[in-house]
Amino acid sequence: MTTTNPTPTLAAVVIPRSRAVTVALMFGFALLTAAAAQFWIQIPGTPVPITGQTFAVLLTGAALGSWAGAGSMAIYWTMGAIGLPFYTEASGGWEAATGATAGYLVGFIAAAWVVGALAEHGQDRNVWSAIPAFLAGNAVIYLFGVTWLYLSVEAITTANEALTAGFTPFVIGDLIKIVVAGLLLPLAWRLVDRAKQ
Repeated sequence: MTTTNPTPTLAAVVIPRSRAVTVALMFGFALLTAAAAQFWIQIPGTPVPITGQTFAVLLTGAALGSWAGAGSMAIYWTMGAIGLPFYTEASGGWEAATGATAGYLVGFIAAAWVVGALAEHGQDRNVWSAIPAFLAGNAVIYLFGVTWLYLSVEAITTANEALTAGFTPFVIGDLIKIVVAGLLLPLAWRLVDRAKQ
């Protein structure tokens, strides 16, 4: 049985990795996600706002890889849960961390791992594989987020209502974010490859 080593991710190629560097990058991307959360639009009829978080989550996984990416999002969730103003509208605290949008927050951890694992197999290096990788990560966020809405929000009583509140309003915006991320990562790789020549 043969094992294959993961392909280095973008951050590992640009910045030589050590344990201290990896931890610093994990905190840095958690802060990036907190900043992206402050770009939000509230939609009537749903407790879930449109934010920049998903874009940051996709970039985190692709740049850091599976475990560091997931760890960064776990740091993000934890820092918000202990009360730092890291969630949308500069909110934080246990109630925000476990409220209606908790499924999305936990989904960020799983999505960063999925995107990171795909990046470790080189899926972020060209547009035609990067976009499906980011689609997969976004699907994971929806899976966790919509499921949690259905289970935790009393006003949502059917799966269709959960999809209407937690999926349908966000599809177009998320597709735009996915395409932008799918263009940026391969471009970043081309710039890195050119700089190494």
